[in-house]
Amino acid sequence: MTKTPGINHEPVTAWLAVNIEGAVAPFDFEFIVGGHSNLTYKVTAADGAQFVLRRPPLGAVIATAHDMAREHRIISGVGQTAVPVPAALGLCEDDSVNGAPFYVMNYVDGVVLHSAEDSEAATDRSARAAISRSAVDVLASLHLVNPDDVGLGTLGRKEAYLDRQLKRWSTQWEKTKTRDLAKMDQAHGLLVKAKPEQRYTGIVHGDYRLGNMLLDVASGQVNAVLDWELCTLGDVLADVGYLLNRWIQPGEEVITGATEAPTMVGGFSTREDLIAAYTGRTGFDVGNLDYYRAFQNWRLAAIVEGVLARYKGGVMVDDTVDLNQYKAQVEALVDESLRLLQPN
Repeated sequence: MTKTPGINHEPVTAWLAVNIEGAVAPFDFEFIVGGHSNLTYKVTAADGAQFVLRRPPLGAVIATAHDMAREHRIISGVGQTAVPVPAALGLCEDDSVNGAPFYVMNYVDGVVLHSAEDSEAATDRSARAAISRSAVDVLASLHLVNPDDVGLGTLGRKEAYLDRQLKRWSTQWEKTKTRDLAKMDQAHGLLVKAKPEQRYTGIVHGDYRLGNMLLDVASGQVNAVLDWELCTLGDVLADVGYLLNRWIQPGEEVITGATEAPTMVGGFSTREDLIAAYTGRTGFDVGNLDYYRAFQNWRLAAIVEGVLARYKGGVMVDDTVDLNQYKAQVEALVDESLRLLQPN
């Protein structure tokens, strides 16, 4: 039997056969997504049925950052709504089975668009227009869900989302920064000063972008939204700001070091059309979206700086990375944040 890193074949096989309805041993485990986030495997049963198994990264030491029970709870709750997510099938919290907790969900077919090249290869203009409509409709559907109605009312604090986020990522920046960057402090000060009142509270995905969606490229529909590990409760307009930042339009300059720009090819909706569709569904007042876009650029700068610090600290495996590219990306993100906060 071929060994799969992160999978203890015999005990996991035994657990699946007992706990997952329709799971027929033996199983084939295929590592499909990994990195510094949770690890994902496609599981193929003896009769051809397919499932997906998610577990924390190998060697993860911060359990709260890779909480399988929490992620399983989220997709179980969201799965009760119109938002398309894989069905949660089972949760194993017994570390003796696989060295760490894991959960199993159903396998959803679809295409993920990570780049402009992916969009060119997998879609035509009509599909891109439909994908745009579906992506914003799904986000609106998520934001209209009352967390209490789907068992997620205690997932996190509902109030003071921006206060919490600004404090968290400012602290993260101070702990991981590789050099002083006055622009980060300047942007933080402006974000604190201009912070809007939280008007619309709900489920915040935290990483809502095309790269986290399985798409039916023939119909242009979102088959499933993935990667809920950053999900929390709070100000839903933060998701809108994040999506708009990742929705790069044709002819725009991509922020230095950023690689994901599937919308750069023609045929996708404009940001203005996305906003109109979102407000049409939700009725929300989104007149201050530049603030949320600025906040998300600043937040992402803090995240990228943390990755840079790990590379500099020698704890990342890949030694071929151009660290100057990470530095440039951080500075470009902060510059864009300041541009949005000081438009004149």
